[in-house]
Amino acid sequence: MSNTAVASLFELVLLAPEVAVEPVGDALVALDALSVSVEDADAMTPAESALFGEPGMPPPREGWQRSRVVALFPAEEAAREAAALLAVQDFFEGCSVLGVQAVPEQDWVRLTQSQFDPVEITPSFWIVPTWHEPPAAAQQMIRLDPGLAFGTGTHPTTRMCLRWTAQHAPIDQRVLDYGCGSGILAIGAAKFGAREIVAVDIDPAAVESTRLNAEANHVTLAAGLPDLASGSFDLVLANILATPLKVLAPLLCAHVRSGGQLVLAGILARQADELREAYAPWLALDVSDEAEGWILMTATKA
Repeated sequence: MSNTAVASLFELVLLAPEVAVEPVGDALVALDALSVSVEDADAMTPAESALFGEPGMPPPREGWQRSRVVALFPAEEAAREAAALLAVQDFFEGCSVLGVQAVPEQDWVRLTQSQFDPVEITPSFWIVPTWHEPPAAAQQMIRLDPGLAFGTGTHPTTRMCLRWTAQHAPIDQRVLDYGCGSGILAIGAAKFGAREIVAVDIDPAAVESTRLNAEANHVTLAAGLPDLASGSFDLVLANILATPLKVLAPLLCAHVRSGGQLVLAGILARQADELREAYAPWLALDVSDEAEGWILMTATKA
């Protein structure tokens, strides 16, 4: 059998009211479920209900009025034992076991890879997973696979930042990528001529991801925790979320040299005025791009 194929996995499928979703999910994790997923039990019916939260933030509720909870176990015995243990718990009141079933054998690596195709940033600039051949039109590209850190090029905020970088090539500039995630924006700056690049993140896993991705793309940069960022930069990139961007306003603006540029993403269109107000003491932000409800905001320091 291939070392990427997984056989004999079993799903335990439960029906749970909203109030029970969190304790049931926690219990399944404690019972060594390989994964736990929750979906609307009434999906695709007239009773379906939306459950939205701001991207990157917790949802307003833990589950739907009736949630379908699916836990994956390595063996049928483990799944059935988990069902039996849950059934006698007080928090399981109102829940029911819909069944235990085998999961068809899959090549999970190939299945995952099939979900990530090359991403077009501009007609000549692409993000290409390592298992794909570069598109014929790709004159410039970043090789990047999905990983632990945010930033694979699929999210509109990442695409807008990279598109801006491609259109305003930072040739011979000093660039700061604040909240670097996978390092994709820092690598993009390097691909378009930046002289010196500093990439920082509060997550050590993101710092390591950035270093590895930079090495894989044959670019040189310095990656570390936020205290690595010192002095002023010609270009400061920050693709985070609106709330931390507002908190970071004085710090980010202080890193932009006179005549330098600030590029912010992770902002919903309805949050534009909030960001303008937060940055007004230092810089005048404008909306430079928009995609799928997200906006890119930029400013030049006088």
